[in-house]
Amino acid sequence: MVWSCFSASAVEPTAISASAIEPAAMASIAVIGNDRLFVSEPDPGMFGNKENAADSKSAGWTNKNWLKSRFHFSFAEYHNGPGNFGCVRVMNDDLVQADRGFGAHPHRDMEIMTFIVHGNLTHKDSMGTEETLGRGSLQFMTAGTGVRHSEHNLDKEKPLRFIQTWVVPRKRGLPPNYGSMPSGQAEEDARKDQWAHLVSDAVGGFATPVKINQDCNVFVTELSPGKMAPALPLQPSRQAYLLCVEGEVQLGGGKSLLQHDAAELKGPLSLEATAGGGGALLLCFEMAATTDSRGDK
Repeated sequence: MVWSCFSASAVEPTAISASAIEPAAMASIAVIGNDRLFVSEPDPGMFGNKENAADSKSAGWTNKNWLKSRFHFSFAEYHNGPGNFGCVRVMNDDLVQADRGFGAHPHRDMEIMTFIVHGNLTHKDSMGTEETLGRGSLQFMTAGTGVRHSEHNLDKEKPLRFIQTWVVPRKRGLPPNYGSMPSGQAEEDARKDQWAHLVSDAVGGFATPVKINQDCNVFVTELSPGKMAPALPLQPSRQAYLLCVEGEVQLGGGKSLLQHDAAELKGPLSLEATAGGGGALLLCFEMAATTDSRGDK
């Protein structure tokens, strides 16, 4: 059953923790540039897609692909990348051609979140759920003991882009579940030039639209040109994976991100992000600190 009991709420600077933040000078920020990601363009036959017409190159597609996917971690045919960052196991930035999609396929023992960047994503699953979501919406599944689902771009002309992230749950064998946060005007307002808290731990106390079975918080902000987001604090025992979904953003320490770039953040720090001339859309996954890191190139 689809649920969206809460609207996305704007985040106060103390949302992650009420305790004091150490000086930002102690921050650790490692930029993961787009050139360090693995780009996958699989055959149309995967997941039941037909080959493209011979003239499809004119639209930016060839008869050998239907999907342009950037993998942040080892996935599918990408074997020699990092296996995870904390509890984040998968982050795929997918651009799906019009009238294409992923036919029914299985998942288990993962918390799967999908943020729609543009276009419309149609989801169907073995729990009987069917839903179409647009820009700024977030869907999730607890795959648990096992679920099958499909994801399609049913538009005949426009591509679909979404960010799909898999988080390892705190335990295996959970009951499958589906939920979503459809994005409307209230959700747009909540993320405009401020951080909106979209996801939190199911056993925690935050009132967020989506709850998952892991100590992981997800925040989003859509910044106007030149606008700085309110500082987002990160404690010494915490870390975060920041994705520049659209635009350009300046971070502390002279670091900057362009579209598709990411950054590994290690606390203690106070994340300050200022959008470039075209604005920026950012996603931030905050979690317990671990020792894994790729570091700067």
